[in-house]
Amino acid sequence: MVKILHFADAHIDMSNYGQHDPESGLPMRVMDFLKSLDAIVDTAIAEKVDLVIFAGDTYKDRSPAPTYQREWGRRMMRLARASIPVLLITGNHDISPSLGRAHALQEYETLDPDYIHVVSKPELLKPEQLNGVPVQVIAIPWLTRQTVKATLQDQEQEEADPTTELEKALTGWLEYTINRLDPHLATILTTHASIFGAKFGYEQNIKIGKDVVLAPGLVKRKEFDYVALGHIHRFQDLNEGAHPPVVYAGSIERVDFGELKEEKGFVIAEVSKGHTTYTFHKLDTRKFIDRSIALDDNFMVNESIIAALPAPDDLKDAILRLNIHYPREFETLIDEPRIRDYAKDAFEFYLLKSPSSTARARLPEGHETSSLSPLELLELYWTQDHKKALDREALAKLASEIITQVECGGTE
Repeated sequence: MVKILHFADAHIDMSNYGQHDPESGLPMRVMDFLKSLDAIVDTAIAEKVDLVIFAGDTYKDRSPAPTYQREWGRRMMRLARASIPVLLITGNHDISPSLGRAHALQEYETLDPDYIHVVSKPELLKPEQLNGVPVQVIAIPWLTRQTVKATLQDQEQEEADPTTELEKALTGWLEYTINRLDPHLATILTTHASIFGAKFGYEQNIKIGKDVVLAPGLVKRKEFDYVALGHIHRFQDLNEGAHPPVVYAGSIERVDFGELKEEKGFVIAEVSKGHTTYTFHKLDTRKFIDRSIALDDNFMVNESIIAALPAPDDLKDAILRLNIHYPREFETLIDEPRIRDYAKDAFEFYLLKSPSSTARARLPEGHETSSLSPLELLELYWTQDHKKALDREALAKLASEIITQVECGGTE
């Protein structure tokens, strides 16, 4: 049995919310991602795993700042010093769009530190390439058309459709590689790719490069004992209850409100030939809270808005978004400083105000204002303003009394 830790989609340079930490100088959201990464490294060392597999997307930016490369390197070297082999797969956020330029993990390939192995082209790794870990790994990074032509395909061969070209080349390469497997060793497939049938999340909004969706049959093969996937940010098993597990570990921290309801974490799997068990380990990530309220009454406006929010203790250190929908004439009733004071303990508070203008009442076709009585005009306005029938009846009765008094030339 081989114990592995599988994680993916670290994106440690995400800094889209919050301020900078005065002590470290790093964006505080970057520190959230590094906190999750530290928890993963700590667990790998404490659990004495045999192998760590990172299934791609170290950063968000394809040309990461040296500071973020330094922070990633510190964590990887902790694993190396603990004599834990680390397999790093390049994802779509790790590779340069320009042919010949270095990818974001290039320094590890160049310096070749012990226990750290980078996969930037498809390859089969045997125990001797994994510091003696008794397992074999078929590793496939994010594939581009250039990668396919350079490593998987005959240079003379070319398909009109890039997706067909890639799948055909990858299927042929997999068949060739599977024939080279040691039948006595467990086999892991790891790749950074989209698989048909997976549930996508917010990663679609930060995607870089054209997404090629692979057929499930490529990864649900009996020759594999565990499939470690990256690219999709939502944890899921595409072959649940069957062998092999085909697992997206998901991202290690929420990147935006689009991932509000997703748990973030990593996977520890115990892999044997013909049998694998795994556990998803939830990470303690920053809370995202999203609330929306539609105001249709000008009574106690600010109390209604505050009531739509969680208790102050639940807001503490959370990233909060509140969207208020209201008629434009309520604008002066909204006490924004009071609302912001209520949410002062939130890590970040986004207040979105969405005023709406009252639609002008439309006259029935063929009618003019002069052709309708005051009561008829009021009834038309109340109907189009969506007043309830009982309200309209009471208002009409009151209006009729007022109009009668005015027409009689006096009041009580």
